[in-house]
Amino acid sequence: MYIGIDLGGTNIAAGLVDDSGQIISEDSVPTLKERGYKAIIKDMAELCEKLLRDGGYKMSNVTAVGIGSPGTIDNSSGTVVYSNNIKMHNVPLVKEMQKYIDLPINLENDANAAAYGEYIKYGEGVNSFVFMTLGTGVGGGVILDGKIYRGFNGAGAEIGHSLLVIDGKECTCGRRGCLEAYASATALIEQTKEAMSENPNSKMHEFAQQNGGVNGRTAFTCAGLGDEAAIRVRDRYIRYVAEGVCSIVNIFQPEKFVIGGGISHEGEGLLAPVKEYVYGNDFNKYMPKTEISIARLLNGAGIVGAAMAAKNNG
Repeated sequence: MYIGIDLGGTNIAAGLVDDSGQIISEDSVPTLKERGYKAIIKDMAELCEKLLRDGGYKMSNVTAVGIGSPGTIDNSSGTVVYSNNIKMHNVPLVKEMQKYIDLPINLENDANAAAYGEYIKYGEGVNSFVFMTLGTGVGGGVILDGKIYRGFNGAGAEIGHSLLVIDGKECTCGRRGCLEAYASATALIEQTKEAMSENPNSKMHEFAQQNGGVNGRTAFTCAGLGDEAAIRVRDRYIRYVAEGVCSIVNIFQPEKFVIGGGISHEGEGLLAPVKEYVYGNDFNKYMPKTEISIARLLNGAGIVGAAMAAKNNG
């Protein structure tokens, strides 16, 4: 068995994973990211021990541990070089974790881990695979010849920071016009709020009141009810996503392109128009097309990918 840990800004999720990539059991605890990294690492180790106790296992039953962490990762040294989401700079995460767990530990970028999880479970033997996640930000991972593509410096495959609009909206990275500033769930919520402010009679106001505020579903749900302002928000947002997908497809021409993250729960309402746009506008006109689909592991992708990367060392 393997343990996969998905270190997030809100929760630390961990799971016991078997040799085929099936999650046997999983659990989570709050990250409480304002604390120092040492307290977070201790909680990660204690969560691993709890998983084993609850399942009637011992650490000797585990072959390796994998961690998916936000930020720029040096996989070879097991270091978080820089993370903005959970404040870390040159943190030797693997070395610190091995103070509690005496096993081989592999560290990956969280989006790379999620990409690898989807690839292992549903890549079906393809040699090129791209994963894009639409969440708080826009993350991504690229698998080439069965291996995670990290770039020469560990900072590769940052899909969300490809340029969409010159001198556009400011991104969390400090640059302007990144895909993340337009196609993340955070951006969609901002776009929805702007439209609501301009359209006081929109059904989105009532939906937000009934659902605890504006979220990533607000525009999509109200667009389905025929609300014109919501339709404009939804369609514009989908165009942003589709433009991003089209650009990445043009670069890699992967066999599979998978869209994950919270917004992917919209299913065909998101997928169908994205596919229509990409297939009509990508550079490839005469060769087989990239298969574009919605992620299937959803919240388990990071756990599975971290565990299987520890098994295979990515």
